[in-house]
Amino acid sequence: MTTYHARRTARSVALAAVTAALALGLTACGGADDGSKAAVGDHTAGTAQSRFASDGYGKAGAEQAHSGGEKRARSAIASGGTDEVASAGAATGVQQCRGDEMQVIAVHQFAGQQGDHLLVTASNEGTKSCWVTSYPAVKLGEDVDSAALPHSKKDAPGGDKHITLRPGGKAYSAVNLFDYGSKNHTARSFAIALRGADGHNGPFYSVDTKGQKPQFSWNEADVLNWSTKKPYNF
Repeated sequence: MTTYHARRTARSVALAAVTAALALGLTACGGADDGSKAAVGDHTAGTAQSRFASDGYGKAGAEQAHSGGEKRARSAIASGGTDEVASAGAATGVQQCRGDEMQVIAVHQFAGQQGDHLLVTASNEGTKSCWVTSYPAVKLGEDVDSAALPHSKKDAPGGDKHITLRPGGKAYSAVNLFDYGSKNHTARSFAIALRGADGHNGPFYSVDTKGQKPQFSWNEADVLNWSTKKPYNF
């Protein structure tokens, strides 16, 4: 609108005035363009956050509302990957994954058979690298007040390593299910949280299981450490 008015005025003013008006018009347009870009960026971030909060892979629990921190816009990058290091010092500047930048998928595999488990895949959908360590804190079913499952005694060593997930990178874990056929529990979802290097849990997120038989049963269960390779990949 400013540029159009300047051109109408140019018919009755000197060339110098036209030049000044056009310069002002361009300056105004430039300012409007910057504002538009900022608005689009804010809208994109809001859309990404809404998608994360509403999809079935990582719904924020009640604890998330108090966890604070600015959510990042999610951007899957094809060149993403993982790095496994012995300590945080080997990945200087990389922060621990908070959980809200992660997409978690759980697939029920070998339902009712030997090796019955939930394959857990966590993908870094953020724009920056972050790391996970140890094994995820998992609470099966709807009872969020229950204790988290223990670490598997048969798991391979190395839970103290930091697995750095670049944008698009993935880490894997598994929930081993032991069903004795009676007095068992049944569910289709569970709560999961990232465990810090100090052993403390982050906010829990609800995850719905996928697969041909998403419902699972258990009398006992335990969890494997995060890994760059799928467990039980046979």
